[in-house]
Amino acid sequence: MHEKLDTALKKRAPMIRTQSHRQLSLADFDWPFQTALDEDNRWVKMSECIPWDELAEAYYEGLSNTHGRPTKDARLVIGAVIIKYKLCLSDRETVAQIQENPYLQYFVGLPGYQMEAPFAPSLFVEIRKRMGQSVFDVFYDAVIDAVDEAKQKPVAGRKTYGENSDDDDQPPAVSESLPESDAAEPAQQGKLILDATVAPQAIRFPTDLSLLNEAREFSEQIIDLLFANTTLKKKPRTYRQNARKAYLGIVKKKRPGAKVLRRGIKQQLQYLRRNLRHIERLLEHFPQGTRLPLPRWLLRRYWVIQHVYVQQWEMYRNSTNRCDDRIVSISQPWVRPIVRGKVDKPTEFGAKLSVSLTGDGVARVDHLRWGAFHEGHDLPSQVEAYRERHGVYPEVVLGDTIYGSRDNRRHLKDRGIRFAGKPLGRPKKVTDESREELKRQAALRREEYLQRIPIEGKFGQGKNGYRLNYIRAKRADTSAAWINSIFLVMNLLILLKVFYWLLGKVPTWARYWLSKRVEIVTGYCRRCLLHLPTMVPSPRPLVTF
Repeated sequence: MHEKLDTALKKRAPMIRTQSHRQLSLADFDWPFQTALDEDNRWVKMSECIPWDELAEAYYEGLSNTHGRPTKDARLVIGAVIIKYKLCLSDRETVAQIQENPYLQYFVGLPGYQMEAPFAPSLFVEIRKRMGQSVFDVFYDAVIDAVDEAKQKPVAGRKTYGENSDDDDQPPAVSESLPESDAAEPAQQGKLILDATVAPQAIRFPTDLSLLNEAREFSEQIIDLLFANTTLKKKPRTYRQNARKAYLGIVKKKRPGAKVLRRGIKQQLQYLRRNLRHIERLLEHFPQGTRLPLPRWLLRRYWVIQHVYVQQWEMYRNSTNRCDDRIVSISQPWVRPIVRGKVDKPTEFGAKLSVSLTGDGVARVDHLRWGAFHEGHDLPSQVEAYRERHGVYPEVVLGDTIYGSRDNRRHLKDRGIRFAGKPLGRPKKVTDESREELKRQAALRREEYLQRIPIEGKFGQGKNGYRLNYIRAKRADTSAAWINSIFLVMNLLILLKVFYWLLGKVPTWARYWLSKRVEIVTGYCRRCLLHLPTMVPSPRPLVTF
Protein backbone atom coordinates (compact mmCIF):
# COMPACT_ATOMS: atom_id res chain seq x y z
CA MET A 1 0.00 0.00 0.00
CA HIS A 2 2.85 2.37 0.86
CA GLU A 3 4.60 1.61 -2.46
CA LYS A 4 1.47 2.61 -4.39
CA LEU A 5 1.24 5.87 -2.43
CA ASP A 6 4.90 6.70 -3.15
CA THR A 7 4.40 5.99 -6.85
CA ALA A 8 1.37 8.26 -6.96
CA LEU A 9 3.30 11.04 -5.29
CA LYS A 10 6.16 10.80 -7.80
CA LYS A 11 3.77 11.21 -10.74
CA ARG A 12 2.74 14.69 -9.56
CA ALA A 13 4.14 17.94 -10.93
CA PRO A 14 7.75 18.67 -9.87
CA MET A 15 6.80 22.00 -8.29
CA ILE A 16 4.47 20.32 -5.80
CA ARG A 17 6.74 18.76 -3.20
CA THR A 18 4.80 16.23 -1.20
CA GLN A 19 5.76 13.29 0.89
CA SER A 20 4.04 10.38 2.49
CA HIS A 21 2.66 11.09 5.97
CA ARG A 22 2.71 7.50 7.16
CA GLN A 23 3.73 7.09 10.80
CA LEU A 24 7.37 6.37 11.48
CA SER A 25 8.44 3.88 14.06
CA LEU A 26 9.79 5.22 17.32
CA ALA A 27 13.25 3.87 16.45
CA ASP A 28 13.29 5.89 13.20
CA PHE A 29 12.22 9.10 14.93
CA ASP A 30 15.01 11.68 15.00
CA TRP A 31 15.93 12.20 18.66
CA PRO A 32 17.74 15.55 18.99
CA PHE A 33 18.52 15.45 22.71
CA GLN A 34 22.12 14.40 22.22
CA THR A 35 22.74 18.09 21.55
CA ALA A 36 22.66 20.85 24.14
CA LEU A 37 19.38 22.52 25.00
CA ASP A 38 18.62 25.99 23.68
CA GLU A 39 19.77 28.68 26.10
CA ASP A 40 17.39 31.22 24.54
CA ASN A 41 14.32 29.18 25.40
CA ARG A 42 11.62 31.25 27.09
CA TRP A 43 11.49 29.04 30.19
CA VAL A 44 15.26 29.20 30.57
CA LYS A 45 15.15 32.99 30.36
CA MET A 46 12.33 33.26 32.88
CA SER A 47 14.07 30.94 35.35
CA GLU A 48 17.10 33.23 35.36
CA CYS A 49 15.22 36.33 36.46
CA ILE A 50 12.85 34.84 39.08
CA PRO A 51 14.00 35.35 42.71
CA TRP A 52 13.59 31.69 43.67
CA ASP A 53 15.20 31.96 47.12
CA GLU A 54 12.85 34.72 48.29
CA LEU A 55 9.81 32.84 46.96
CA ALA A 56 10.96 29.60 48.59
CA GLU A 57 11.46 31.31 51.95
CA ALA A 58 7.90 32.64 51.88
CA TYR A 59 6.52 29.23 50.91
CA TYR A 60 8.39 27.38 53.67
CA GLU A 61 7.32 29.88 56.32
CA GLY A 62 3.84 28.41 56.67
CA LEU A 63 4.98 24.77 56.85
CA SER A 64 5.81 22.75 59.94
CA ASN A 65 9.39 21.64 60.45
CA THR A 66 8.57 18.81 62.87
CA HIS A 67 5.25 17.30 61.70
CA GLY A 68 4.04 15.74 58.49
CA ARG A 69 5.75 14.10 55.55
CA PRO A 70 8.79 15.69 53.89
CA THR A 71 7.60 18.41 51.56
CA LYS A 72 8.41 18.83 47.91
CA ASP A 73 11.09 21.31 46.96
CA ALA A 74 9.77 24.86 46.90
CA ARG A 75 11.09 25.59 43.42
CA LEU A 76 9.31 22.49 42.09
CA VAL A 77 6.04 23.58 43.69
CA ILE A 78 6.22 27.26 42.76
CA GLY A 79 7.49 26.48 39.27
CA ALA A 80 4.61 24.08 38.67
CA VAL A 81 2.13 26.74 39.83
CA ILE A 82 3.65 29.27 37.42
CA ILE A 83 3.46 26.79 34.53
CA LYS A 84 -0.14 25.90 35.31
CA TYR A 85 -1.46 29.46 35.35
CA LYS A 86 0.84 30.73 32.59
CA LEU A 87 -0.41 28.09 30.13
CA CYS A 88 -3.98 27.89 31.55
CA LEU A 89 -3.75 24.14 32.11
CA SER A 90 -5.60 21.76 34.38
CA ASP A 91 -3.82 20.04 37.26
CA ARG A 92 -3.41 16.78 35.37
CA GLU A 93 -2.29 18.46 32.16
CA THR A 94 0.30 20.54 34.04
CA VAL A 95 1.94 17.44 35.51
CA ALA A 96 1.85 15.75 32.10
CA GLN A 97 3.50 18.75 30.43
CA ILE A 98 6.28 18.82 33.03
CA GLN A 99 6.78 15.08 32.58
CA GLU A 100 7.17 15.41 28.80
CA ASN A 101 9.05 18.71 28.39
CA PRO A 102 12.75 18.96 29.38
CA TYR A 103 12.60 22.77 29.44
CA LEU A 104 9.78 22.69 31.97
CA GLN A 105 11.74 20.21 34.09
CA TYR A 106 14.69 22.60 34.03
CA PHE A 107 12.36 25.45 34.98
CA VAL A 108 11.04 23.64 38.08
CA GLY A 109 14.58 22.86 39.20
CA LEU A 110 14.98 19.15 38.43
CA PRO A 111 18.65 18.10 38.12
CA GLY A 112 18.06 16.18 34.88
CA TYR A 113 15.45 14.83 32.52
CA GLN A 114 13.29 12.13 34.08
CA MET A 115 10.51 10.01 32.62
CA GLU A 116 8.28 9.79 35.70
CA ALA A 117 5.89 12.49 36.89
CA PRO A 118 7.34 14.89 39.51
CA PHE A 119 4.27 14.55 41.78
CA ALA A 120 0.63 13.54 41.74
CA PRO A 121 -1.85 16.06 40.24
CA SER A 122 -3.91 16.02 43.44
CA LEU A 123 -1.03 17.77 45.22
CA PHE A 124 -2.08 21.01 43.52
CA VAL A 125 -5.11 21.15 45.82
CA GLU A 126 -2.91 21.02 48.92
CA ILE A 127 -0.56 23.58 47.41
CA ARG A 128 -3.41 26.04 46.92
CA LYS A 129 -4.52 25.47 50.50
CA ARG A 130 -1.04 26.29 51.84
CA MET A 131 -0.45 29.41 49.74
CA GLY A 132 -2.47 31.98 51.64
CA GLN A 133 -2.60 35.73 51.18
CA SER A 134 0.44 36.27 53.43
CA VAL A 135 2.55 34.04 51.18
CA PHE A 136 1.53 35.93 48.06
CA ASP A 137 2.20 39.28 49.76
CA VAL A 138 5.82 38.21 50.14
CA PHE A 139 5.81 37.02 46.53
CA TYR A 140 4.64 40.45 45.35
CA ASP A 141 7.31 42.21 47.40
CA ALA A 142 10.00 39.91 46.02
CA VAL A 143 8.95 40.65 42.44
CA ILE A 144 8.88 44.41 43.09
CA ASP A 145 12.38 44.25 44.59
CA ALA A 146 13.60 42.19 41.64
CA VAL A 147 12.19 44.74 39.18
CA ASP A 148 13.90 47.61 41.01
CA GLU A 149 17.17 45.70 41.12
CA ALA A 150 16.97 44.84 37.41
CA LYS A 151 16.42 48.49 36.50
CA GLN A 152 19.45 49.60 38.50
CA LYS A 153 21.72 46.80 37.29
CA PRO A 154 24.18 47.97 34.61
CA VAL A 155 24.26 46.11 31.32
CA ALA A 156 27.49 44.20 30.77
CA GLY A 157 29.18 45.00 27.48
CA ARG A 158 26.99 48.03 26.68
CA LYS A 159 27.62 51.72 27.09
CA THR A 160 25.11 53.77 28.96
CA TYR A 161 24.09 57.30 28.08
CA GLY A 162 26.52 58.75 30.61
CA GLU A 163 29.57 57.11 29.05
CA ASN A 164 31.58 58.43 26.12
CA SER A 165 30.46 57.16 22.75
CA ASP A 166 31.35 57.69 19.13
CA ASP A 167 27.72 58.39 18.33
CA ASP A 168 27.18 62.15 18.43
CA ASP A 169 23.42 61.67 18.63
CA GLN A 170 23.60 60.02 22.03
CA PRO A 171 21.75 62.16 24.60
CA PRO A 172 23.43 62.96 27.92
CA ALA A 173 22.81 60.83 30.97
CA VAL A 174 19.67 61.50 32.89
CA SER A 175 21.59 62.03 36.13
CA GLU A 176 23.74 64.74 34.52
CA SER A 177 20.72 66.72 33.37
CA LEU A 178 19.34 67.01 36.90
CA PRO A 179 20.55 69.72 39.31
CA GLU A 180 22.27 68.74 42.52
CA SER A 181 19.35 69.97 44.61
CA ASP A 182 17.13 67.29 43.09
CA ALA A 183 19.52 64.49 43.96
CA ALA A 184 18.08 64.19 47.46
CA GLU A 185 15.34 61.63 47.83
CA PRO A 186 11.92 63.34 48.03
CA ALA A 187 9.33 62.60 50.66
CA GLN A 188 6.93 61.46 47.92
CA GLN A 189 8.00 59.44 44.94
CA GLY A 190 6.28 57.41 42.25
CA LYS A 191 2.62 56.94 41.47
CA LEU A 192 0.00 54.52 42.76
CA ILE A 193 -2.84 53.36 40.52
CA LEU A 194 -5.90 51.88 42.24
CA ASP A 195 -8.94 50.06 40.94
CA ALA A 196 -11.23 47.15 41.73
CA THR A 197 -12.62 44.26 39.73
CA VAL A 198 -14.47 40.98 40.17
CA ALA A 199 -13.05 37.52 39.44
CA PRO A 200 -16.17 35.53 38.48
CA GLN A 201 -16.47 32.05 39.91
CA ALA A 202 -17.18 29.05 37.68
CA ILE A 203 -20.75 28.48 38.82
CA ARG A 204 -23.99 28.06 36.96
CA PHE A 205 -25.92 31.29 36.50
CA PRO A 206 -28.21 31.30 39.54
CA THR A 207 -31.97 31.61 39.28
CA ASP A 208 -34.39 31.17 42.16
CA LEU A 209 -36.15 28.25 40.47
CA SER A 210 -32.99 26.30 39.63
CA LEU A 211 -31.54 26.94 43.10
CA LEU A 212 -34.65 25.59 44.80
CA ASN A 213 -34.72 22.56 42.50
CA GLU A 214 -31.10 21.78 43.36
CA ALA A 215 -31.83 22.16 47.08
CA ARG A 216 -34.80 19.81 46.74
CA GLU A 217 -32.64 17.16 45.05
CA PHE A 218 -30.05 17.34 47.84
CA SER A 219 -32.81 16.97 50.43
CA GLU A 220 -34.01 13.83 48.66
CA GLN A 221 -30.50 12.35 48.81
CA ILE A 222 -30.39 13.03 52.55
CA ILE A 223 -33.78 11.34 53.05
CA ASP A 224 -32.64 8.26 51.11
CA LEU A 225 -29.47 7.82 53.20
CA LEU A 226 -31.16 8.46 56.54
CA PHE A 227 -34.06 6.09 55.81
CA ALA A 228 -31.70 3.29 54.80
CA ASN A 229 -30.11 3.41 58.27
CA THR A 230 -33.36 3.34 60.27
CA THR A 231 -35.81 0.57 61.17
CA LEU A 232 -38.76 2.27 59.47
CA LYS A 233 -40.79 0.15 57.08
CA LYS A 234 -42.32 2.91 54.96
CA LYS A 235 -40.24 5.57 53.28
CA PRO A 236 -41.43 9.21 53.61
CA ARG A 237 -43.22 10.46 50.52
CA THR A 238 -41.29 13.15 48.64
CA TYR A 239 -43.22 13.45 45.34
CA ARG A 240 -39.90 13.79 43.56
CA GLN A 241 -41.26 12.80 40.16
CA ASN A 242 -44.04 15.39 40.30
CA ALA A 243 -41.58 18.04 41.50
CA ARG A 244 -39.15 17.26 38.71
CA LYS A 245 -41.93 17.34 36.12
CA ALA A 246 -43.18 20.70 37.38
CA TYR A 247 -39.66 22.14 37.25
CA LEU A 248 -38.97 20.94 33.71
CA GLY A 249 -42.35 22.23 32.56
CA ILE A 250 -41.19 25.77 33.34
CA VAL A 251 -37.52 25.74 32.39
CA LYS A 252 -38.27 24.24 28.96
CA LYS A 253 -40.36 27.24 28.07
CA LYS A 254 -38.55 29.88 26.05
CA ARG A 255 -39.93 32.88 27.92
CA PRO A 256 -42.00 31.93 30.95
CA GLY A 257 -44.01 34.78 32.37
CA ALA A 258 -43.69 36.27 35.83
CA LYS A 259 -46.81 34.51 37.10
CA VAL A 260 -45.59 31.15 35.82
CA LEU A 261 -42.20 31.63 37.53
CA ARG A 262 -43.81 32.70 40.80
CA ARG A 263 -46.09 29.67 40.77
CA GLY A 264 -43.13 27.38 40.04
CA ILE A 265 -41.10 28.89 42.89
CA LYS A 266 -44.02 28.36 45.25
CA GLN A 267 -44.26 24.69 44.25
CA GLN A 268 -40.55 24.08 44.80
CA LEU A 269 -40.70 25.84 48.16
CA GLN A 270 -43.54 23.55 49.24
CA TYR A 271 -41.68 20.41 48.13
CA LEU A 272 -38.51 21.56 49.90
CA ARG A 273 -40.42 22.44 53.09
CA ARG A 274 -41.96 18.94 53.13
CA ASN A 275 -38.54 17.30 52.68
CA LEU A 276 -36.95 19.34 55.45
CA ARG A 277 -39.68 18.22 57.85
CA HIS A 278 -39.10 14.60 56.86
CA ILE A 279 -35.38 15.04 57.55
CA GLU A 280 -36.06 16.42 61.02
CA ARG A 281 -38.25 13.42 61.85
CA LEU A 282 -35.65 10.98 60.54
CA LEU A 283 -32.92 12.62 62.60
CA GLU A 284 -34.88 11.79 65.76
CA HIS A 285 -34.01 8.09 65.22
CA PHE A 286 -30.31 8.89 65.77
CA PRO A 287 -29.38 9.65 69.40
CA GLN A 288 -27.54 12.87 70.06
CA GLY A 289 -23.79 12.41 69.84
CA THR A 290 -23.91 9.47 67.41
CA ARG A 291 -22.40 9.68 63.97
CA LEU A 292 -24.90 10.41 61.21
CA PRO A 293 -24.79 8.15 58.13
CA LEU A 294 -24.13 11.12 55.87
CA PRO A 295 -20.88 12.15 54.19
CA ARG A 296 -19.36 15.40 55.26
CA TRP A 297 -20.11 17.19 52.01
CA LEU A 298 -23.80 16.27 52.24
CA LEU A 299 -24.00 17.47 55.83
CA ARG A 300 -22.69 20.81 54.64
CA ARG A 301 -25.30 20.86 51.88
CA TYR A 302 -27.99 20.21 54.49
CA TRP A 303 -26.86 23.26 56.43
CA VAL A 304 -26.86 25.38 53.25
CA ILE A 305 -30.25 24.32 51.89
CA GLN A 306 -31.92 25.37 55.13
CA HIS A 307 -30.55 28.89 54.67
CA VAL A 308 -31.58 28.81 51.02
CA TYR A 309 -35.14 27.93 51.99
CA VAL A 310 -35.33 30.77 54.56
CA GLN A 311 -33.99 33.34 52.06
CA GLN A 312 -36.18 32.21 49.19
CA TRP A 313 -39.30 32.07 51.38
CA GLU A 314 -38.73 35.62 52.64
CA MET A 315 -38.25 36.93 49.09
CA TYR A 316 -41.36 35.09 47.88
CA ARG A 317 -43.48 36.31 50.75
CA ASN A 318 -42.34 39.93 50.36
CA SER A 319 -42.41 39.81 46.52
CA THR A 320 -38.83 41.05 46.23
CA ASN A 321 -35.65 39.87 44.55
CA ARG A 322 -33.19 41.03 47.18
CA CYS A 323 -31.99 39.79 50.57
CA ASP A 324 -28.87 40.16 52.69
CA ASP A 325 -26.05 37.63 52.16
CA ARG A 326 -27.96 35.96 49.38
CA ILE A 327 -26.74 32.45 48.55
CA VAL A 328 -26.34 31.86 44.82
CA SER A 329 -24.56 28.48 44.88
CA ILE A 330 -25.23 25.56 47.20
CA SER A 331 -21.81 24.01 46.63
CA GLN A 332 -20.06 27.38 47.12
CA PRO A 333 -22.23 29.32 49.58
CA TRP A 334 -19.59 32.02 50.17
CA VAL A 335 -20.09 33.41 46.64
CA ARG A 336 -22.25 36.53 46.59
CA PRO A 337 -23.85 38.56 43.79
CA ILE A 338 -21.91 41.77 43.15
CA VAL A 339 -23.68 44.47 41.17
CA ARG A 340 -21.21 46.14 38.82
CA GLY A 341 -23.54 48.06 36.53
CA LYS A 342 -21.90 46.92 33.29
CA VAL A 343 -23.91 46.69 30.12
CA ASP A 344 -23.24 43.05 29.31
CA LYS A 345 -22.89 41.82 32.93
CA PRO A 346 -24.77 44.02 35.40
CA THR A 347 -24.22 41.44 38.17
CA GLU A 348 -21.18 39.19 38.63
CA PHE A 349 -20.73 36.27 41.00
CA GLY A 350 -17.28 35.90 42.50
CA ALA A 351 -14.62 37.53 44.63
CA LYS A 352 -14.16 41.30 44.52
CA LEU A 353 -10.55 42.45 44.35
CA SER A 354 -9.00 45.74 45.36
CA VAL A 355 -5.83 46.00 43.27
CA SER A 356 -2.95 48.47 43.22
CA LEU A 357 -0.51 48.97 40.36
CA THR A 358 2.95 50.51 40.54
CA GLY A 359 4.41 52.72 37.85
CA ASP A 360 6.45 49.76 36.56
CA GLY A 361 3.34 47.68 35.90
CA VAL A 362 3.56 45.33 38.89
CA ALA A 363 0.09 44.63 40.33
CA ARG A 364 -0.86 43.16 43.67
CA VAL A 365 -4.12 42.11 45.25
CA ASP A 366 -4.43 44.22 48.39
CA HIS A 367 -7.88 43.02 49.48
CA LEU A 368 -9.98 40.04 48.41
CA ARG A 369 -13.51 39.70 49.73
CA TRP A 370 -16.49 37.59 48.71
CA GLY A 371 -19.07 40.28 49.33
CA ALA A 372 -19.70 43.64 47.76
CA PHE A 373 -17.70 46.45 49.39
CA HIS A 374 -16.80 50.07 48.75
CA GLU A 375 -13.30 49.98 47.30
CA GLY A 376 -12.75 53.63 48.16
CA HIS A 377 -12.43 52.70 51.84
CA ASP A 378 -9.30 50.68 51.06
CA LEU A 379 -7.30 53.68 49.85
CA PRO A 380 -5.68 54.57 53.23
CA SER A 381 -4.44 51.02 53.78
CA GLN A 382 -3.13 50.80 50.21
CA VAL A 383 -1.24 54.05 50.59
CA GLU A 384 0.34 52.89 53.84
CA ALA A 385 1.26 49.57 52.22
CA TYR A 386 3.00 51.51 49.44
CA ARG A 387 5.06 53.35 52.04
CA GLU A 388 6.06 50.11 53.76
CA ARG A 389 7.25 48.63 50.46
CA HIS A 390 9.06 51.66 49.03
CA GLY A 391 9.93 53.70 52.11
CA VAL A 392 8.16 56.83 50.81
CA TYR A 393 4.61 57.87 50.03
CA PRO A 394 3.53 58.06 46.40
CA GLU A 395 3.60 61.43 44.71
CA VAL A 396 0.18 60.99 43.14
CA VAL A 397 -2.69 58.53 43.48
CA LEU A 398 -4.61 57.67 40.32
CA GLY A 399 -8.11 56.30 40.70
CA ASP A 400 -11.62 56.78 39.46
CA THR A 401 -14.15 59.06 41.11
CA ILE A 402 -15.18 56.49 43.72
CA TYR A 403 -11.78 56.98 45.41
CA GLY A 404 -12.14 60.76 45.50
CA SER A 405 -14.26 61.04 48.63
CA ARG A 406 -13.70 63.88 51.10
CA ASP A 407 -12.17 61.58 53.69
CA ASN A 408 -9.73 60.11 51.18
CA ARG A 409 -8.73 63.53 49.86
CA ARG A 410 -8.16 64.75 53.41
CA HIS A 411 -6.08 61.66 54.21
CA LEU A 412 -3.90 62.21 51.13
CA LYS A 413 -3.54 65.95 51.72
CA ASP A 414 -2.27 65.42 55.26
CA ARG A 415 0.54 63.29 53.81
CA GLY A 416 1.42 65.58 50.94
CA ILE A 417 -0.04 63.27 48.29
CA ARG A 418 -1.96 64.61 45.34
CA PHE A 419 -5.13 62.91 44.12
CA ALA A 420 -5.40 62.95 40.32
CA GLY A 421 -9.07 63.70 39.93
CA LYS A 422 -11.59 66.40 39.43
CA PRO A 423 -11.78 68.70 42.48
CA LEU A 424 -14.94 68.67 44.55
CA GLY A 425 -17.40 71.53 44.64
CA ARG A 426 -18.58 73.89 41.94
CA PRO A 427 -16.35 74.52 38.94
CA LYS A 428 -14.29 77.67 39.15
CA LYS A 429 -15.49 80.69 37.24
CA VAL A 430 -13.73 81.18 33.92
CA THR A 431 -12.13 84.61 33.60
CA ASP A 432 -9.56 86.06 31.26
CA GLU A 433 -6.88 85.66 33.91
CA SER A 434 -7.75 82.06 34.86
CA ARG A 435 -8.69 80.72 31.43
CA GLU A 436 -5.26 79.37 30.55
CA GLU A 437 -4.66 77.94 34.01
CA LEU A 438 -8.00 76.10 33.98
CA LYS A 439 -7.22 74.68 30.55
CA ARG A 440 -3.86 73.50 31.79
CA GLN A 441 -5.42 71.80 34.82
CA ALA A 442 -8.07 70.14 32.66
CA ALA A 443 -5.40 68.86 30.27
CA LEU A 444 -3.38 67.54 33.22
CA ARG A 445 -6.43 65.73 34.62
CA ARG A 446 -7.09 64.25 31.20
CA GLU A 447 -3.53 63.02 30.87
CA GLU A 448 -3.56 61.51 34.35
CA TYR A 449 -6.90 59.89 33.66
CA LEU A 450 -5.34 58.17 30.65
CA GLN A 451 -2.53 56.93 32.88
CA ARG A 452 -5.11 54.69 34.59
CA ILE A 453 -5.36 52.63 31.41
CA PRO A 454 -2.58 50.17 32.43
CA ILE A 455 -4.57 48.82 35.39
CA GLU A 456 -7.61 48.33 33.17
CA GLY A 457 -5.33 46.56 30.73
CA LYS A 458 -4.04 44.41 33.57
CA PHE A 459 -7.59 43.25 34.31
CA GLY A 460 -8.16 42.57 30.63
CA GLN A 461 -4.91 40.63 30.39
CA GLY A 462 -5.88 38.48 33.35
CA LYS A 463 -9.43 37.80 32.18
CA ASN A 464 -8.77 37.32 28.47
CA GLY A 465 -5.36 35.67 28.65
CA TYR A 466 -5.25 33.80 31.96
CA ARG A 467 -8.93 33.03 32.69
CA LEU A 468 -9.28 35.39 35.62
CA ASN A 469 -12.96 35.54 34.66
CA TYR A 470 -13.44 31.79 35.23
CA ILE A 471 -12.07 30.66 38.60
CA ARG A 472 -12.54 26.89 38.80
CA ALA A 473 -11.45 26.23 42.38
CA LYS A 474 -14.06 24.70 44.69
CA ARG A 475 -13.05 26.30 48.00
CA ALA A 476 -12.80 29.87 49.18
CA ASP A 477 -9.12 29.65 50.14
CA THR A 478 -8.10 27.77 46.99
CA SER A 479 -10.00 30.29 44.86
CA ALA A 480 -8.02 33.10 46.51
CA ALA A 481 -4.77 31.25 45.77
CA TRP A 482 -5.95 30.74 42.17
CA ILE A 483 -6.53 34.48 41.73
CA ASN A 484 -3.23 35.49 43.34
CA SER A 485 -1.35 32.96 41.19
CA ILE A 486 -2.65 34.63 38.04
CA PHE A 487 -1.44 38.04 39.24
CA LEU A 488 1.91 36.49 40.17
CA VAL A 489 2.34 35.16 36.64
CA MET A 490 1.51 38.55 35.11
CA ASN A 491 4.03 40.22 37.43
CA LEU A 492 6.71 37.73 36.44
CA LEU A 493 6.17 38.68 32.82
CA ILE A 494 6.80 42.31 33.78
CA LEU A 495 9.99 41.19 35.50
CA LEU A 496 11.01 39.27 32.39
CA LYS A 497 10.49 42.33 30.20
CA VAL A 498 12.49 44.55 32.51
CA PHE A 499 15.21 41.94 32.91
CA TYR A 500 15.77 41.25 29.20
CA TRP A 501 14.08 43.86 27.04
CA LEU A 502 15.05 46.94 29.00
CA LEU A 503 18.56 45.67 29.65
CA GLY A 504 20.35 45.35 26.37
CA LYS A 505 17.83 43.69 24.07
CA VAL A 506 16.89 46.82 22.08
CA PRO A 507 19.06 48.47 19.39
CA THR A 508 20.85 51.73 20.08
CA TRP A 509 18.67 53.80 17.76
CA ALA A 510 15.58 52.55 19.59
CA ARG A 511 17.15 53.51 22.91
CA TYR A 512 17.67 57.06 21.67
CA TRP A 513 14.11 57.29 20.32
CA LEU A 514 12.58 56.01 23.55
CA SER A 515 14.71 58.39 25.60
CA LYS A 516 12.74 61.32 24.15
CA ARG A 517 9.75 60.33 26.26
CA VAL A 518 8.85 62.06 29.51
CA GLU A 519 9.48 59.30 32.04
CA ILE A 520 12.77 57.48 31.59
CA VAL A 521 13.76 54.25 33.26
CA THR A 522 17.31 53.28 32.20
CA GLY A 523 16.66 54.94 28.86
CA TYR A 524 13.12 53.62 28.33
CA CYS A 525 9.66 55.00 28.83
CA ARG A 526 7.60 53.49 31.59
CA ARG A 527 4.43 54.19 29.66
CA CYS A 528 5.69 52.06 26.76
CA LEU A 529 6.87 49.22 28.99
CA LEU A 530 4.01 46.85 28.30
CA HIS A 531 3.97 47.56 24.55
CA LEU A 532 7.73 47.49 23.93
CA PRO A 533 7.83 44.25 21.84
CA THR A 534 5.31 45.62 19.31
CA MET A 535 6.87 49.10 19.16
CA VAL A 536 10.55 48.30 18.77
CA PRO A 537 11.77 46.03 15.95
CA SER A 538 14.61 43.70 16.80
CA PRO A 539 17.11 41.91 14.55
CA ARG A 540 16.41 38.65 16.41
CA PRO A 541 13.29 37.24 18.05
CA LEU A 542 12.75 38.45 21.59
CA VAL A 543 11.72 36.26 24.48
CA THR A 544 7.98 35.94 23.92
CA PHE A 545 5.23 34.23 25.82
